[in-house]
Amino acid sequence: MCYAFPRVEVGEADFVVLCDALKVSESVREKAWKTYESLSAADGALACDTKKKETWGVCIFIVAIDLDEVTFTFTELLKSIKMSVGTFFQFLKEVDVNMDTVSTKVDSTVSRLKKKYDVLFALYHKFERTCGLIYLEQPSSEISAELSSVLVLKNYWITFLLAKGKVLQVEDDLVISFQLLLCVLDYFIKLSPPAMLKEPYKSSVSAVTVNGSARTPRRGQSRSSRTAKQLDTDTKIIEILCKEHDCNLDEVKNVYFTSFIPFLNSAGIVASNGLPEVEVILKQYDELYLKNKDIDARLFLNHDETLQPAVIACSQLERTPLKNNADEEINIVLPQTPVRAAMNNIQQLIMILNSATDKPSDTLIKYFNNCTVNPKDSILKRVESFEHIFKKKFAEAVGQGWAEIGSQRYKLGVRLYYRVMESMLKSEEERLSVQNFSKLLNDNIFHTSLLACAVEVVMATYGRNASQSDSTSAETDLSFPWILNVFDLKAFDFYKVIESFIRAEPNLTREMIKHLEHCEHRIMESLAWQSGSPLFDLIKQSKEREGQADQPEPTSTPSTPFQHNHTAADLYLSPVKSPKKKASGPPLSATSPPDVPPAVTPQTPQKPQKSTSLSLFYKKVYLLAYRRLHTLFLHLLSDHPDLEPLIWTLFQHTLQNEYELMRDRHLDQIMMCSMYGICKVKNVDLRFKMIVSAYKELCNTNQETFKRVLIREEQYDSIIVFYNLVFMQKLKTNILQYASSRPPTLSPIPHVPRSPYQFSNSPRRVPAGNNIYISPLKSPYKFSDGFQSPTKMTPRSRILVSIGESFGTSEKFQKINQMLCNSEGQLKRSADVGAAAPKPLKRLRFDIEGTDEADGSKHLPQESKFQQKLAEMTSTRTRMQKQKLNDGNDTSATEDK
Repeated sequence: MCYAFPRVEVGEADFVVLCDALKVSESVREKAWKTYESLSAADGALACDTKKKETWGVCIFIVAIDLDEVTFTFTELLKSIKMSVGTFFQFLKEVDVNMDTVSTKVDSTVSRLKKKYDVLFALYHKFERTCGLIYLEQPSSEISAELSSVLVLKNYWITFLLAKGKVLQVEDDLVISFQLLLCVLDYFIKLSPPAMLKEPYKSSVSAVTVNGSARTPRRGQSRSSRTAKQLDTDTKIIEILCKEHDCNLDEVKNVYFTSFIPFLNSAGIVASNGLPEVEVILKQYDELYLKNKDIDARLFLNHDETLQPAVIACSQLERTPLKNNADEEINIVLPQTPVRAAMNNIQQLIMILNSATDKPSDTLIKYFNNCTVNPKDSILKRVESFEHIFKKKFAEAVGQGWAEIGSQRYKLGVRLYYRVMESMLKSEEERLSVQNFSKLLNDNIFHTSLLACAVEVVMATYGRNASQSDSTSAETDLSFPWILNVFDLKAFDFYKVIESFIRAEPNLTREMIKHLEHCEHRIMESLAWQSGSPLFDLIKQSKEREGQADQPEPTSTPSTPFQHNHTAADLYLSPVKSPKKKASGPPLSATSPPDVPPAVTPQTPQKPQKSTSLSLFYKKVYLLAYRRLHTLFLHLLSDHPDLEPLIWTLFQHTLQNEYELMRDRHLDQIMMCSMYGICKVKNVDLRFKMIVSAYKELCNTNQETFKRVLIREEQYDSIIVFYNLVFMQKLKTNILQYASSRPPTLSPIPHVPRSPYQFSNSPRRVPAGNNIYISPLKSPYKFSDGFQSPTKMTPRSRILVSIGESFGTSEKFQKINQMLCNSEGQLKRSADVGAAAPKPLKRLRFDIEGTDEADGSKHLPQESKFQQKLAEMTSTRTRMQKQKLNDGNDTSATEDK
């Protein structure tokens, strides 16, 4: 006989009700309740009535993902516990008080949900605003009630969601998603009665009707051929949309033909009364949503509370000073939306490349011809070969219908590759007074790295995620280091080209400079330390050359000011000999590396060559390591300043002498263990939980860094386990020395220069004590008409002068004029105006004689003092832009990463 035993209910009655509503399994119920009990024991606030249900929901969510037993969608969970997306993500972060509460698997799922939500949120608000510009709110009575604006929005949005879900594998790609949305808009506008539309769309649709192009399918004519014919004969609407949103027309057309039309055919969408039937697309989207078990994006149409962010992240409005006359126009410049920011960055890149070509320029051909071995054929063959590889990999990542888009991106990268190569060679010719660069131009790794870097700049420009800001870089499937896998390139080799690339292309946007710097940091902190990296062979060779007692490279004086004067040639043609005196070096020919003395006497045995690339790499790693340590130290141990040099000495010793601990690990793991070890031996109460909590608040950190650390081959655990089983065992003797009366000699603190890659972030103060500041030039919002000019700049990109109150009357201008006049007596000139090469600008000064220090131009006598000063500000800001990469020794502003 079989007996049916009653199910043992776990937890409180309301918890059981929640589990029943979400249809969770018994195993999820039990583990979720245990997780809740452990959390509430650690933090009693989570057990109070106001947070109890939310905590249950979080526990069910993380357990269901860990056990691969998710029986509910993310939106169903949010509805059940009455939380919004933003609030849930924030609460999950607060709940993760213990590093073992949320697994890396859950972190990964949450990251995917965040990115998808950010893109959908940005696109919906862009879509809503755009539809308001296209459709009349109250169309004439001749329009059927079935074609209301609400119905139109619903049709548009759900069709877009279905298309996005079916043809895009990378759903967090903001640019491609927006291009697809424009295709949907174009399609629906052509199906809409002209009486519903605003200008210029109404006239465009009317013209199509007059020309005899039907807006509904004709019998016997396939949708594909009809739509293609319609687009071929009239591209006016798509042109208007692309111009309005600064989108590349050819790219959007490509998306239309290769992805959108196949989607329409596969989905079987049939137009009725001018628009597809909602029920058909609703049913298909519902199936997709239930399959993915994530966000029901249809709820954006209802402004559903579950799809609202916790705090709407947008920058403050930048306003021009208000005018006193109420009748005068008040200019308000709104912050850029994520879509607008992405489109602007793309337009800037395209304008930079407008003058570049897909083939080597005449100047490059001359350099090739000057080589001992002409590299032209191998360069062209390499570029062609990688195009096929890139196109294939791009289609695999995004979707097979997007191969041509990938090809377009690659070709932009090739144009940037040739442009930067030419700039590099010109700089090397200036530096060395030679024209034969045979050895460098025949180096396969150099070319592969340079091409990969150029394509990465293009990919990052197009791949801007809606959640990205100036200080963060959101990961996507196509994000760095994806490019390394495509080009089969080692991270350490890619790192060598970054600094030279930035210097060779002065028109790179601030975002791209920061992105490449972020790539460099990723390489230094972990990617270069992966097994199989050439870095370990270089260190081993260095140890063998110098002896085990010495360090891998001459970095014993990290306090020496860091000079950013190495070029790609130095690094890719390294290792080189290390002469006692600096030599200018012979030509970079096929037989002679750079910086080698012309005559080498073979009378005495020569030491093996040293590696410039390894030396520079270690110096940069030390700088990055110390900056991170210093930031974390200020968060945790500011009351114990004497500990910082001890922690840094242990940290630096480990990187220098126990570098094998870095293999397949992360720089920050060694940093946290060094901090914990010193505090332990010095009897300072600092627990790993506190270190981890502070670390999570730092910029550009990943929870996997402390949750998943390599212990031994293919075995991972938390950072505490790593410290006990690996770090402490290796460094126990060294750590204990810090408790003795004769501690190890302290390592000098590295000299931390300002990053050579960044623009000045903050306004610079005019000397002499007055509250007047000059800001660097900012980018305008629109680039449709080409590069910015003073007449086309918005108030945000023009000079903004403020003295703490509104102004507009002559008295206010006189006040500014008087302030500037008073400061003139306190200013002294430090350079001759007539000098041929002015010194680099360290501080901004006003000339007391009416001559602009920046360019030596004279002002007309009838100009007011205020006009003169504004002209000087404009010229000075231009110099600031030009010198953004030449200020490596300026330590006045250091930015933590």
